[in-house]
Amino acid sequence: VKDTGMGIDPARLATVFDAFAQGAQASDRSRGGLGLGLAIVKSLVGLHDGHVEAHSPGIGQGSEFVVRLPTGVATRATARPPPPPLAHPRPVLRVLLVDDNRDAADLLATALRLNGDEVVVTYDGAGALRARETFEPDVALLDIGLPGMDGYELARRLRAGWPSSGLRIFAISGYAEARDRLASKTAGFDEHLAKPVNLTHLSALLAGAGSTSSTSTPAMT
Repeated sequence: VKDTGMGIDPARLATVFDAFAQGAQASDRSRGGLGLGLAIVKSLVGLHDGHVEAHSPGIGQGSEFVVRLPTGVATRATARPPPPPLAHPRPVLRVLLVDDNRDAADLLATALRLNGDEVVVTYDGAGALRARETFEPDVALLDIGLPGMDGYELARRLRAGWPSSGLRIFAISGYAEARDRLASKTAGFDEHLAKPVNLTHLSALLAGAGSTSSTSTPAMT
């Protein structure tokens, strides 16, 4: 893929596929995303045993990205097994998942359901509050950059509306610097996870949340 656009500083070519790597941009980030796109490309290409590289003569001189994939079809003996469910064995949980990126939300919900979790997915804060009226989650996974009502406000409303529920609330955000983690903690989040979510890390946190839930909630008979 080759373009004649803004180009890349040659000094940045070695790190352009790193997560959260971005070029210079205004404080409102109006000309760029989270710096995750190329990191995801590298990950997807790597899953196919391929390789991706970037080239650019410099700023203002365009860019070129080359993906190389192996040819042929894997044999039955060498084909990779399907990915296992979340790595940490743990109790089944009720999870409220809120993210306006529908594809990301639905994929994460699928991973959670592989563990047997009961997952309710909504794509905005208002939908989450409506779902909470009839669904009693053990854990809420909230995107920060939600439309209308951001994740900070949603976390506060969940805490205020059900103060004694024992609900654990995890932030899911493309931004995970110290100031971002402090902001989520101030808003009432228990944990702060960077996008794309590391499923092994999430599984470990959910295992802890499950232990807390099982000791604080009486068993149903």
